[in-house]
Parts: sequence; C-alpha cells; structure tokens
Amino acid sequence: MKKHVEVTKSSGNIFKDLNLPDAEFHLLKADLAIAILNAIEEKHLTQAKAAELLGIAQPEISKLKNGNFSRFGVERLFQFLNVLGRNVDIRITKARRHGWQMVHAA
Repeated sequence: MKKHVEVTKSSGNIFKDLNLPDAEFHLLKADLAIAILNAIEEKHLTQAKAAELLGIAQPEISKLKNGNFSRFGVERLFQFLNVLGRNVDIRITKARRHGWQMVHAA
C-alpha cells in the first residue's frame, strides 16, 4: 500500500516557511553565520583559534556552527567577517515583493 506524502515547495526561507516572525532578518543572520563558518573552514582554523581571533569564547563558535546565532547582532557578525578577511557589501534595490520591513513605534 502506497502512502500519500504531501510536499510543500519552500519559499527559499525556512524561517518564513515556519511562520516565524522577522523571517527575513533571521535568514540574513543565518547567511552571515554560514559565511563566517565558511571563512573559518577555508582558513583551516580550529574553533579555539577562530574564537581567539574573533575575541569570543570557543563555545560561541560551536553555537554558530549549530545554528544558534541569536546572541550576535548583525553588526557583530559583520565585524567577524571583516576580521576573517571578508568584505561586506550592502546593496539597496527596489523591492519586487514585500520583504523585511522596519516598523517604527509611535
């Protein structure tokens, strides 16, 4: 007997697919964390050496590797990339769809 499996196509943002608030922001941080981990790997750094270079404790590198990047803000992740020899370019383009938005409290 064959089971029917329902498949839903991803939007490309797992955080949005899971209906999490601030999905675009979480995706941005995840992309930055991946870039940091790729740079660490390319430089053949141990977690301990990477932590020393970035000025953080080794367990924080492990947390990044496991997808726990909530402790770090975007600016801090940018700094990590700079220390690892990466430039961060920010481009502002006209939106094709409604994405991440800043909300101002009155």
